[in-house]
Amino acid sequence: MLGAFANAFRTPDLRRKLLFVLFVIVLFRLGSQIPAPGVNVANVETCLNDIKDNSVYNLINLFSGGALLQLTIFALGIMPYITASIILQLLVVVIPRLEALKNEGQAGQQKITQYTRYLTLALALLQATGIVALARSKQLLQGCSADLLYNNDSIQVFLVMVVTMTAGTAVIMWLGELITDRGIGNGMSILIFTQVVATFPGALWGVKESKGWATFAIVMAIGLVIVAGVIFIEQAQRRIPVQYAKRMVGRKMFGGSSTYIPLKVNQAGIIPVIFASSLLYLPAMAVQFNQGKTNQAKWVGWLNDYLVGGDHPLYMALYFGLIIFFTYFYVSITFNPAEVADNMKKYGGFIPGIRAGKPTEDYLAYVLSRITLPGALYLGLISLIPLIAFAVLHASQKFPFGGTSILIMVGVALDTVKQIESQLQQRNYEGFLR
Repeated sequence: MLGAFANAFRTPDLRRKLLFVLFVIVLFRLGSQIPAPGVNVANVETCLNDIKDNSVYNLINLFSGGALLQLTIFALGIMPYITASIILQLLVVVIPRLEALKNEGQAGQQKITQYTRYLTLALALLQATGIVALARSKQLLQGCSADLLYNNDSIQVFLVMVVTMTAGTAVIMWLGELITDRGIGNGMSILIFTQVVATFPGALWGVKESKGWATFAIVMAIGLVIVAGVIFIEQAQRRIPVQYAKRMVGRKMFGGSSTYIPLKVNQAGIIPVIFASSLLYLPAMAVQFNQGKTNQAKWVGWLNDYLVGGDHPLYMALYFGLIIFFTYFYVSITFNPAEVADNMKKYGGFIPGIRAGKPTEDYLAYVLSRITLPGALYLGLISLIPLIAFAVLHASQKFPFGGTSILIMVGVALDTVKQIESQLQQRNYEGFLR
């Protein structure tokens, strides 16, 4: 593997791409540490030391590399873009106009990408307004002993912070597209990977500080097993063989080749986990907005007892069930057996032993439904690891080896390594995966 790294940096164009990606990552992390104009840095640090955890913003804070609660210029991170991308993917299935754009090929995809950018800026403006308003009302960091997170509590400072955070999201989106065009791998995925990895050492050190070296060693050992299991499942796929019949076009013979349709066990990726986490943050936000009131409703207390914190069995069961539901839902809208069967029939392809047309569609739907179940169970179990660790070890809800963080790190790392390997093999070098 070290030889593969040396070969990658020995090749001029590949070295240029890798150094460009590293340069953008440095800029990205630098922007995540620069406070927004008007932020009282000393008071923010005091608040972060006072509070142990803020479960309402864990997901957004994860995707911002901890920049959200520090109120930096990149405080929103990549989360608005992720949300916009998911919304557009769902709308493509619902709105015929967007579905027609998707079927137009590259030109239609560029139009959908443009819509995603506009929606990202709109969501960033909305989220920035909400975050700054919560900071102004002292509800962002509850349990904070500092008086004010701003240097000047005026409407001008409020607007400047909102505009700065929104512009920061636009810059992040631009940096991600630069990596995709001039670097290696998917730019947005690499930026997400960077922000998640940025919080990883702190989470590990927090386990050591709270529970000691023995628990830290156990966590590391369990983590290596989890990483190996995640790599195994992420690489697993069911290959459905496809045979193309020979056909004569003019004087040339085409077809007669054999290929396969790769159906991954984890066909949905981490999208179901994000859906389920976002949905279960709604009760926590409702409880937070109702805290401090003299006459709290009974439902607020019930939500606080059962659906906030993540250590109650009802919360875990609901979280697990939502992940399974969203896995089946997302796979059903991203993989269309009827469309695949129709394309195969159009180009003379068939699955050996299965007739073309409706039988092929039924067979693909059958295989997909069976392979989605282990993928959904896998996502649910991996996502429950931090919650179980918090309930058993009482170490931290930001347990490093589990949940969204480990899925992102392993998935993006595997995808980037495969792209580097493919470019190495094009230049007659051995890759990373031998």
